[in-house]
Amino acid sequence: MTGSAPRVTGVEIGALIQAAAARLQAAGIEAPTREARLLLGHASGLGATRIMAYPEQVIDAVTAETFQRSIDRRVAREPVARILGSREFWSLDFTVTPATLDPRPDSETIVEAALDRIPDRNSALNIIDFGTGTGCLLLALLSELPHSFGLGVDRSEAAARVAAGNARRLGLAGRAQFIVGDWAGALSGPVDLIVSNPPYIPAGDIARLEPEVREHDPLTALAGGADGLDPYRVLAPETARLLRPGGHVILEVGQGQADAVAGLGVATGLVLRELRADLGGIARAVVLGKPALSRK
Repeated sequence: MTGSAPRVTGVEIGALIQAAAARLQAAGIEAPTREARLLLGHASGLGATRIMAYPEQVIDAVTAETFQRSIDRRVAREPVARILGSREFWSLDFTVTPATLDPRPDSETIVEAALDRIPDRNSALNIIDFGTGTGCLLLALLSELPHSFGLGVDRSEAAARVAAGNARRLGLAGRAQFIVGDWAGALSGPVDLIVSNPPYIPAGDIARLEPEVREHDPLTALAGGADGLDPYRVLAPETARLLRPGGHVILEVGQGQADAVAGLGVATGLVLRELRADLGGIARAVVLGKPALSRK
């Protein structure tokens, strides 16, 4: 008498990670093992650190199937943050939805440049973030500036709701407000600091973007017009109008755009303070200031 095949009840973590990493590598994913650990940590609820520390631990079959579905999605080039539903930015956890741009590590350059312009982090500053998306720039700044208040503006009502939810989860809702609007609109100043990561991809470059970006980030958060500079042409005079004397605006830019964006700002009477490079050496932040009033 021949017995039936034994029922598979679980798989070791190490075997799952090895097989998944091989699939991800074949799909062209740059950090396959790291991403496999992140996805299994999420699917199992164990977290990536425990996944790495205990490769001999057995994962139940249901969790293994859930993990394989997430690997299928990543092989299809869906970003990890879209699969997890969240992204870490400035050591904070942000909910990400189809309505929002997936925050990039390069954008932390904007936060760094802004904080470097603030001599006293206990000051009570007024901050505006145009094109706020998940709210990552504004909320990262408020997490470092305990007495400051901020306004996030986005054209997308769905994005503004996501940002407000992120503020609540991070305990910053009392100092952050999010509204739906077309850039500055009817806003009035003066404000101390303006930050923005506007759409800056030239229209002709959209089709050549990586599928993680092209197929999953909202087009309205990417497309910056024919040369990618249309949003800056609006923002430059509006930020000059809103800034108080001595205030600063920090704008994220794409590769090769820093000089042109700086020129737009200078033409409105702002002063170029710095071009700040990201970790890849690309000029990522244009820092402009409004001259302080002279003392007589």
